[in-house]
This record gives sequence, C-alpha cells and structure tokens, in this order.
Amino acid sequence: MNTWLPGPPDRLESLYGGSNGGGPDPKRLQYAGGVVGKLARWWWGTPTAPGERRTKLHVPIAGDLCGGSANLLFSEPPTFTVDGKDTTTQKRLDELVDDGMLATLQAAAEVGAALGSVYLRPVYDTALADRPWLDAVHADRAVPEFRWNRLSAVTFWRIVHEEDGQVWRHLERHEPGVIEHGLFQGTKSKLGHRVPLQDHPATEGLAEVVTDEGLVETGYEGLDVSHIPNDVSRRWRCNPLLQHLGRSDLDGVEPIMDALDETYASWMRDIRLGKGRIVVPNAYLQSNGPGRGASWNPDQEAFAGIDMLARGDGAQLTVAQFDIRVQEHRDTAEDLVNQILRSAGYSGQTFGIGGDVAITATETNAKERRSMTTRGRKILRTRPGLGNAVHALLAVDRHVFGTKVVPQRPNVEFYDSVQEDPLSLANTADVLNRAMAASAETRVRMVHPEWDKDLVEAEVRRIKAENGQTVPDPMQLGDLP
Repeated sequence: MNTWLPGPPDRLESLYGGSNGGGPDPKRLQYAGGVVGKLARWWWGTPTAPGERRTKLHVPIAGDLCGGSANLLFSEPPTFTVDGKDTTTQKRLDELVDDGMLATLQAAAEVGAALGSVYLRPVYDTALADRPWLDAVHADRAVPEFRWNRLSAVTFWRIVHEEDGQVWRHLERHEPGVIEHGLFQGTKSKLGHRVPLQDHPATEGLAEVVTDEGLVETGYEGLDVSHIPNDVSRRWRCNPLLQHLGRSDLDGVEPIMDALDETYASWMRDIRLGKGRIVVPNAYLQSNGPGRGASWNPDQEAFAGIDMLARGDGAQLTVAQFDIRVQEHRDTAEDLVNQILRSAGYSGQTFGIGGDVAITATETNAKERRSMTTRGRKILRTRPGLGNAVHALLAVDRHVFGTKVVPQRPNVEFYDSVQEDPLSLANTADVLNRAMAASAETRVRMVHPEWDKDLVEAEVRRIKAENGQTVPDPMQLGDLP
C-alpha cells in the first residue's frame, strides 16, 4: 500500500518485478509460482521490451481515494468538550485544538486509509512552544502489542543515520506512564547492539531528559499513544498477531488499479500510434551527406529534383493514420474506477463522478449513501482513539507546562460533512414556526446544529426578547391566596 499511495512507476515496476534493476530476470518471475509469480503476472510485472522506452502510465487513484476518505472524516473540525463547569480546562483545550490539530488529523486519516491504521501521540518541545501537540506516527513505523483488542504497548522506530552498511535506529517504546528511548547500531537486516543516546546528534537531546534506564515519565497513568484503525481486517482476521492492525481502503482493489493503469497506458498508446505518419520511398529521401543518411521533410515547399522517375506502388506516398479508440477506453476506465470505489466503500458522487450539478444536501446524502455509511463506520473507530489522545494531551500539558487543567476524556462530536443550505433551513424553520410545530429552541438547534447548549439558550433568550415574549402578561394575576 505504501507503493500505491505515492505511485511512482519505478517503485511499482520494482515491486511487481517488471524492472530488472540488477535483480532476478523479470521474465523468469512470470513463470514462478506463489505470491511472487502472481504479482509478476500483473501488468506492472510485465517487463519493458529491450530497446524500447517505458510507456507505462500510473493513474493516482489510490491517492485520490485516501485523500477523499480524509476529507469525508475531517472536512469539518470535530468539537471537543469537557465538563461544562470546568471552564479553565475547556479554554486550554480550545487553544490546543486550534494549534494545527485539524491539519494533523487530516494527514493522519489519509495515511491511515492507505496503511490500515495510524497512531496519535502527544509531543512537546519547550524550546519551540509553550504547549504540547498531537503527532501522527504511520503504521509502517510501529510495532504494536495488543491485549483484548486494546493497544497495551507500542514501539516506534526510525532510521537516523546510514553509512558504510551501518544503520543507526532510534527506538521509542511507549508503556503506561513511561517512554523508553534507545539508540541501536546495526545493519539493514539486524537491529544490532545498543549504544548511548549521545552518540548521535539526532538523539543526544534525549540523553539530557531520560533516566539512567532511558525512561521519561509522561504524567499520564495510561498509555499515551492511541491506535486508530481504519477498518476491521479481513485478510488477517484469524491471525492473533495481525488481526487488530486494521485494514486499508486499498485492500483487495490492487488488481483493479493495475487494470486501470493498463487501460490508460493502452489509451495513450493509441494516441501515439494515431499520429499521422508518411511513408516515402527511398528515392524521395534527400541525402544529408556522406555517412549521414537521408531524410524527408514534409514541410518543405520546394524539393530538389530526383534523379530517377518513381514508378510502381513502391514509389508512392503512404499515409499511416490509426484510429484512436477513445470511447472504448473511456468506458472501460470509468467502469474500473466505479468498481474500485464500490469495493472501497465509496460512491462515485463523492469523487466528482456524475457532474457538479447543484443539488440540496438531502439529495447529496442520497447519492452518497455508500460514502456516508463508510464515514459513519470510520467515526465509530476514530472517536475512542481520538478521545484518548486528547486526554493524554491534557495530562502532558499539566505535567510538563504546569497548567491548571484537569486531565479528562473529552466528548468528541463529528458534524455532517455535507451541510444543509442556510436558505433551506430558514424556510423549514419558518414553516415550523407558523405551524406552531416546533419551539424556538428546536428551531435554533435545527439552523445551528454545531452550537452547544449555552449558545442555543442565549440565542433563544435573544429571540424571545426581540419578539416581546419576555414581558410578563399583565392579565396574569398569579396564585390567589
């Protein structure tokens, strides 16, 4: 999946064996069995003929699909609310959320849709900011440990240096309450032995904050890392070590994406072959001098006389013009794209298939029902992990920066990615008001679904004051003695 998301042709050919690159003969891989032979028989596994330029074309449908998934989930920022009486914590939480958290969540959701899951952790640097922030770690840089479908510990790793076959890796292990840092020197295939953190500039700053055992306290009793799976794994559902890793949106659609690339490459091949060409006899060619061959210039208006009279069919100009099968390729490509979107759980309307005709939000939800259903499933898996991540963020903020916040798990609310037209909402509220079928509070909540209870109540009071509904009834005598 990490290859399909960016989609460079060189990496795709290398992955499926279509490019030699000093490795095994790609032609032999075509006849191999198992997974290697299966992948090599895909279109991207077909080697380029010797002496010809590579004409394979990649359509970035994987990036579009994962980007669309992130837009569905975080096109509108989620709201985080804590206990209504704790205004200090709520104010500080709003500051932490406004400090670029939405951009982090959008990027994390896009990568998580491709790799199957993503990890969120609170980080801080007192030299850069006076507050912590959330950081996303990709699934291919984590070694998780699960217990009863819950993340119990995780080790993040990164390569900080490579030289002369030696590889330095920084390992960051998160357990409840603590983080352990370690620097290891090894090779590409072996972790190697542990070395002091100060031996490399990338980790020497950590040597000043860790204990003798290489630990750092987080100030949070639980695990400060949150695992957010993209979906339930199908392929590894019976494997106890892999079943909780999540599932990519691209899982199972790789062969269709391979066929889509082949279709567009065939389309471009028709365009190349469809270029008009003129085949002329040798007698029509003009010499470029001794040892330089001869050439034909179809744009030249006057030609030098030809020594011999061209006779027969072999001395005639031949025009080669092949048909370009536009409609056939377009229909095939559209069907493949629709199949990819359906298999991934999305509607074509979400990605602009079907035109950009102005329609209401209700009609949009009807056309994008499959996408909205997928979004709802992802929200169910994102909300718990996101709540835990913000809880840990508040704990780190109090532990490191000494703020007066009370660490607690916030309520996370996701709003509809498709908003109703304000004029339509206003007309609906007006009809309900005239029919006396809804109270002022209900109408305010309908027009402003993103408002909390305090804002709604304040708006209701203002509406009643403007309409004179707050003035006491002079005929009201009250309770009689």
